[in-house]
Amino acid sequence: MSLTDKAIQQIRELIRTGALPPGSKLPPEPDLATQLGLSRNLAREAVKALAVARVLEVRRGDGTYVTSLQPRLLFEGLGGAVELLQGDSTALQDLMEVRRLLEPVATALAATRITDDQLAEVEAHLDAMREARNDVELLNTHDAAFHCAVISATGNDTLLTLLEAISGRTLRARVWRGLVDAQAADRTLAEHEAIYEALSVRDASLSQAAALLHVSNTEQALRKHLGNGSFR
Repeated sequence: MSLTDKAIQQIRELIRTGALPPGSKLPPEPDLATQLGLSRNLAREAVKALAVARVLEVRRGDGTYVTSLQPRLLFEGLGGAVELLQGDSTALQDLMEVRRLLEPVATALAATRITDDQLAEVEAHLDAMREARNDVELLNTHDAAFHCAVISATGNDTLLTLLEAISGRTLRARVWRGLVDAQAADRTLAEHEAIYEALSVRDASLSQAAALLHVSNTEQALRKHLGNGSFR
């Protein structure tokens, strides 16, 4: 472990133990360095690294603060990393596998918690998908919004952030292009309708099964088009 990594770990430990809670201001750089037994350069590098990771926020002319540490903020970089994997077929298949492990269970949880207003939002995105069946970009937009609305109904922001990150817009766009090219839009729309119907009766098992079928079929489409080289 490098000296900078050790400095980062020391600051993270202060945050973890509550010595520096969310929203709190860090001591001035010289004081922080002295408190941690570091050189000012090491303290500065550690702060910079944690700012990039969205753990700290440097406010020019004011000081450095611990961020809210909310999942959406901390996992922000994950979505960007996923977008960079678009040329790596193995990584894309791995991401789809992770989605298959998480999303059906999350959908089952949503079925037990979804409110009438949240269900109406899911239905609105489903209707929009039907209307946009011949427009790949709109299909992609409403597909993402449909699943976001479903997972939001779990009330678990960490789960929502993770699934949004691993099912990024680029990945969904590539899947939809493959589906539309294969004239399979009607089938996948029917899969979304099945998810909605299961949610509407608050049936967790049926919701999980419908989501698993959809994600599995999407994964198969991805593998097929990656295999023949037409999925770009």
